[in-house]
Amino acid sequence: MAALRASLLCGVVAALLSSAAPAVVEDLDDTFKDTRVNDIWLVDFYAPWCGYCKKLEPIWQEVGAELKTSGSPVRVGKMDATAYSGMASEFGVRGYPTIKLLKGDLAYNYKGPRTKDDIVEFANRVAGPAVRALPSKQMFEHMMNRHDVLFVYVGGVSPLKEKYNDVASELIVYTYFFSASEEALPESVTLPELPAVVVFKDGAYFTYDEYEEGSLSSWVNKERFQGYLQIDGFTLYELGETGKLVAIAVIDEKDPTEESGRLKTLIQRVAKEYREHFNRDFHFGHMDGNDYINSLIMGEVTVPSVIILNTSNEQYFLPSESIETMEQLVQFINSVLNGSAQAYGGDGIIQRLKRIAFDAKSTIMSVFRSSPLLGCFLFGLPLGVISLMCYGICTAESDDGSDDIDALKREGMTDEEEEEEEEAEERQRAAELEGPEEGADDDEDDVREKDPEEKKTD
Repeated sequence: MAALRASLLCGVVAALLSSAAPAVVEDLDDTFKDTRVNDIWLVDFYAPWCGYCKKLEPIWQEVGAELKTSGSPVRVGKMDATAYSGMASEFGVRGYPTIKLLKGDLAYNYKGPRTKDDIVEFANRVAGPAVRALPSKQMFEHMMNRHDVLFVYVGGVSPLKEKYNDVASELIVYTYFFSASEEALPESVTLPELPAVVVFKDGAYFTYDEYEEGSLSSWVNKERFQGYLQIDGFTLYELGETGKLVAIAVIDEKDPTEESGRLKTLIQRVAKEYREHFNRDFHFGHMDGNDYINSLIMGEVTVPSVIILNTSNEQYFLPSESIETMEQLVQFINSVLNGSAQAYGGDGIIQRLKRIAFDAKSTIMSVFRSSPLLGCFLFGLPLGVISLMCYGICTAESDDGSDDIDALKREGMTDEEEEEEEEAEERQRAAELEGPEEGADDDEDDVREKDPEEKKTD
């Protein structure tokens, strides 16, 4: 009995504590605009009817719990963008769900995968300083082990450092930025001059050259990916934002073959061994399966195979023959680079019309596959109504057609001609009432009595 009372008491206390504790995800209203400036907020702008928003909701609760238990300064909230549309518009919300990190007067859009780990990593990265210091070799090695791509400014105060800080504030949504002294770098790293901006990736390091690379922002945006990576739909979208072409080995990882392994190895070798030749213009990677590629090019890509995509204008390139050696692969890439390769697809008017038809067909097929009854109702009912309307219009008879024709004939007549026409019609009706024979004689008399003008009118 005492044990039962103790358990009940503990339950009541836990319930009171949980009700008194602030929620891990706060519901925001129109007062949020005035109160947000003192904190860093990660906000999900959602619509109650949005299916993607409902799918994100449990993940968002996990994000809030993770940031709260880890002691992060980021507060997590959600706002119904349909109820507070004015505020959502001020924050630039155009679709649902939209995830933004609000830090002072700045708002950073999250465009990554909607998973707990990715969102939490984004929040912790953007909430901190744009440029983090690496004070020692140990800290440098620690960060090298944690990150696949590492940007580091080396040197003291300079105009290059100011540019680096500006770029870090702009691109912190994508990657981390660090600064270090030359003493904190590994002994294997030698820089020709200081200050310098260096990217460490793929087991090597590469230095920014303003005269060869152009703007620092453009260089960082292109170098923020590994030389070779696994590509999915989201990654392909991000790669396209760099302006580079993407060379992909399309393989089936669930059913690997010798051909798949060979193509994957060839792409990896070209990415590493021909970096100086192709890094400025190409990304390299592999994609598991051809479903996404097929929907992108509105065609069928065999597995395994190699394809090069230009996401800026929706063009794609396929080799004219099977790729067997690295020399053939390099030759194919060079042909794309110099413009001699056959380009398919594009963003012309014909391709746009094909895209509309393809998307419509895909949508209809997906609806019928998921719910045949719903598909019949959504598409069969409107088609039936339209068919009935067309049938009714085509089979409708008009009683006023002859009257309209007579009216058109009389438009060009004078008053005298109209009177004569009416008299002739009256005589014809009278003849029809008198009988066939008399009517025939009367018709002959009428013809004899008519002058040339009357004949012309008839």
